[in-house]
Amino acid sequence: MSKTLRMAAAILFFYAAMALSGAAATKAAVVEHTFVVRQVNMRHLCNDTLVTLVNGQFPGPAVEATEGDTVIVHLINESPYGITIHWHGVKQRLSCWDDGAGMITQCPIQPNTTFTYRFNVTGQEGTLWWHAHVSILRATLHGIIIIRPKSGSYPFEKPHMDVPVIIGEWWQRDLMKVDKNFSNGGHFSDNPAGATINGKLGDLYNCSGFVEDNFVLNVEQGKTYMLRLVNAVLFSEYYFKVAGHKFTVVGADANYVKPYTTDVIAVAPGETIDVLMVADAPPCRYYMVALANQPPAPDPQIPVFMSRGVVQYKNAPIDVGNNCTKEALMPEMPNQHDTMVSFYFHGNLSGMAGHPLLAQIKGHIDEHLFIALGKGSICKGNKPSCKRGGSGEAIEVAYMNNVSFHLPEKMSILEARQYAKTNGAFMGVQDLPSRPPRSFNFTDPALIPVVPGGKLEELEATRKATTMRRFAHNAVVEVVFQSTATMQSDSNPMHLHGHDFFVLAQGHGNYNPARDVSGYNLVDPALKNTVQVPRLGWAAIRFVADNPGAWFMHCHFEFHIAMGMATVFEVANGPTVDETLPPPPSDLPKCTNVKE
Repeated sequence: MSKTLRMAAAILFFYAAMALSGAAATKAAVVEHTFVVRQVNMRHLCNDTLVTLVNGQFPGPAVEATEGDTVIVHLINESPYGITIHWHGVKQRLSCWDDGAGMITQCPIQPNTTFTYRFNVTGQEGTLWWHAHVSILRATLHGIIIIRPKSGSYPFEKPHMDVPVIIGEWWQRDLMKVDKNFSNGGHFSDNPAGATINGKLGDLYNCSGFVEDNFVLNVEQGKTYMLRLVNAVLFSEYYFKVAGHKFTVVGADANYVKPYTTDVIAVAPGETIDVLMVADAPPCRYYMVALANQPPAPDPQIPVFMSRGVVQYKNAPIDVGNNCTKEALMPEMPNQHDTMVSFYFHGNLSGMAGHPLLAQIKGHIDEHLFIALGKGSICKGNKPSCKRGGSGEAIEVAYMNNVSFHLPEKMSILEARQYAKTNGAFMGVQDLPSRPPRSFNFTDPALIPVVPGGKLEELEATRKATTMRRFAHNAVVEVVFQSTATMQSDSNPMHLHGHDFFVLAQGHGNYNPARDVSGYNLVDPALKNTVQVPRLGWAAIRFVADNPGAWFMHCHFEFHIAMGMATVFEVANGPTVDETLPPPPSDLPKCTNVKE
């Protein structure tokens, strides 16, 4: 039996063992942290920048737990901004109040106040992450979550060491102004100063001869390292390579996948990818490189962002010889405009056959949604009509099915849901349409340019609303996301709070159910919380709505969420107490005017 087949068999056995983990002898623990949020001056690229950090760290502190543990985080807000922290990918079973989605599940934690998050990580293993979910502050307020198996063993050879690899960005702009710019129509000159790996810009960046530090990973010949990749950036999907090495992909979004070997990883904003890397190259120095991709022109172009760290072997020779050079070896990176690398990488992800929810998603589908993801415009000043096509009379927005999401301002949606039980009120929330208002060739490149009289102009009209779809408890939901070419042809990393979903298929062009449903993978689809909807393509997912609450669904490109590519999925309570969301905690923050 090949090594890959042995690993796949081990995963199947491991999943069965997880079902019995509640009977394990190891007792669940309480993991407790205190997060102090304050502003700190940091110096990079010859500039001092005032940034908002947790405990003065960039990236922020790691939260490490064992499956089944309870996590308690006391947040002390000493910054001038309202803050929430989202525990990205944590399912929050019956703890929707602690999901940390600003104005969806809670009001922001006001300056000079505190709030304590409490949740457990039962039934989850792998890599997740946490980040701010108010405004654009997640650029600097983020960190990794590592959930290890209760048994101490993995469905593959236990690695010698865990290595968090957080791909981020270094910003030298006022993030509040950047967020405001995007909320008012976008501004593609608002870009970071550079890319980072674990907070290090790397030696591609220098100022007046001062070269920025690299992240350095010291390895020993023959040992195996688990790289836990997190894409924490605001704007871009990244390609990741290490010169002279290959990876075995073993996990994604804290779910095990069938292992496969590759030399390049594609990780979209919001995604986590776990890979094994064996230190089996000659003992030299090798660059690890993270390169942002982007669609080609005529899409608006941003600068090339790339960072590199160093994999350094113990006792590696410094001088030339033994095929080593003083300079670290550089991998050959994909072209930044080659988005097919991402398409094939994500298409190779498959999960474990025999998942207990697979039988349910193969049966009757209770809800079907076809969601077109794109950009349009609304008239300035709430005028009923205006000139479009880049005239200046309209503001660009992002949408789902031609509705651009408007965040509530006075009460969170989850509080309104709870309040509605007593008086029947529900703050003007509208249903997200099941389909776009009109059908067109969604992936026509002629829709990209924003020009007077262009093909796009007649499709631009969009409206703003606070939207939601309500699902009965335990409903089976299918969502097909269709990326469009309206104003841009980018991919869309779509993230659902509170649930994992099965990724059944992806494709290029316009989704056609008569052709594409037959290609759904209903045997071993990957289980994710973030799906990378391909550029000028589509992706189909299914999930079981079994976690009561109000769950944000949105694109993880910051400019898209700021411009309105979002909605809320409300899941009803079940028939028993164990399937009913408890009342809110007594210290849940209240909404007041804060500096934003």
